[in-house]
Amino acid sequence: MQETRRKLMEERGFARPLLLLHPLGGWTKSDDVPLSVRMAQHLACLQDGVLDPHHTLLAIFPSPMLYAGPREVQWHARCRLVAGVNFYIVGRDPAGLPHPSQPGDLYDPTHGAKVLSMAPGLPGLEIVPFRVAAYNKVHHRMEIFDEARRDEFIFISGTKMRTLARQGERPPNGFMSPSAWDVLANFYKQSKSSS
Repeated sequence: MQETRRKLMEERGFARPLLLLHPLGGWTKSDDVPLSVRMAQHLACLQDGVLDPHHTLLAIFPSPMLYAGPREVQWHARCRLVAGVNFYIVGRDPAGLPHPSQPGDLYDPTHGAKVLSMAPGLPGLEIVPFRVAAYNKVHHRMEIFDEARRDEFIFISGTKMRTLARQGERPPNGFMSPSAWDVLANFYKQSKSSS
């Protein structure tokens, strides 16, 4: 998101682009991180300056997560268009779901972005593909992955991140805002003690 903001300013001439940080507030699977925890993490990122609080609008998107793959991605994008956004950052495997009878996911991780690039009904909405970020072991921070420097990077998946949090371990310095990490780790610590 920081990279997109920089590009909008430097390459496209936008003076003050505003990020709409719009987490889902409706139903999600029982094993997903609850909205209250995700909101606390977002607030921690704003307080720590990971995201600029003067150029970020944090608002709850009151939709359920239906895990409906690329079709759901169109719904998410259309709702944001109606909310007034001009650019939509789409990640890998948005609204993904596992295949019902085979190992792996039902859709390719890039299907959401492909569908949005061809979808009618999104006039004026520019789709911004999310560039793959990874942890740079040399610089101790998250960066856009560079294939030419592959050995400098490690990928920390959401599954790996949740495993670290459940086990009370910390990710490498610079992976995430420390206070945002503490929010997640405390959630899993409390969940573990109550079960």
